[in-house]
Amino acid sequence: MRMRATLGVVTGALALSAIAVPAAQADDSYGDTAVSGISVNAGKAVVVGSTATKTVTVSFTVKDDSGVKNAMALLWHGSDFDNADSAAVPNTSDSYAKCTKVNATTSTCKATYDLEPGYNAINAVAGTWKVWVIASGKDGDFVQKDNAKTFQLQRLSKLTVNASPEPVKKGKTITVTGKLTRANWDANKYAGYTAQPVKLQFRKAGASTYTTVKTIKTNSTGNLSTTVTASVDGYFRYSFAGTSTTPAVNAAGDYVDVN
Repeated sequence: MRMRATLGVVTGALALSAIAVPAAQADDSYGDTAVSGISVNAGKAVVVGSTATKTVTVSFTVKDDSGVKNAMALLWHGSDFDNADSAAVPNTSDSYAKCTKVNATTSTCKATYDLEPGYNAINAVAGTWKVWVIASGKDGDFVQKDNAKTFQLQRLSKLTVNASPEPVKKGKTITVTGKLTRANWDANKYAGYTAQPVKLQFRKAGASTYTTVKTIKTNSTGNLSTTVTASVDGYFRYSFAGTSTTPAVNAAGDYVDVN
């Protein structure tokens, strides 16, 4: 098979080290080698905060009638693998996954990867990422796929709420404020998430579920503010449904005593 020499990954002004990738042309294969059951972060979105590096695990199964020789997986973002604009490589000395033999034809393979804010996790690459994988058998068979699995890389979100005045007389106006922020990986801090629909919800004292009162949008700095009429004791919270780049989040309920 032909060798793809390097994967040059540029993240803004940062260039990740070139990786020697023993791969054929896209989605190539020879023989009966097969990869299945690819799991990234146990099937959950990978959510990264503003400063801390997030380490995720990728696991998959490889089969070949002659036995499994080795396997490798890379995480990447971009329009196509050769023009990827960010990537994460295995935390192993040789970039290969650790494969454990299950039986004569099957191995389970696993590796961990680091997503670091401001390095390979920058604002522009939040959203859908892909898994590139190659595996080979002891008889020279192989399989290689540029997009064997997709997963979401998201910017951690935070949401606050404050209902006032408290206590308040029945029939009076309650003002409910809050703020929706998310990790800004480029600046290593949290910043307001603008023009996003957020639900104001209420849970009556003694009840177990919230109901939606109204939906409003965050302003240019991520702030929220609306008014409601006081009726009964209970908890107000804001609830954000999330986007492809940002996970859903609920504010902790703020209790208001109505008398």
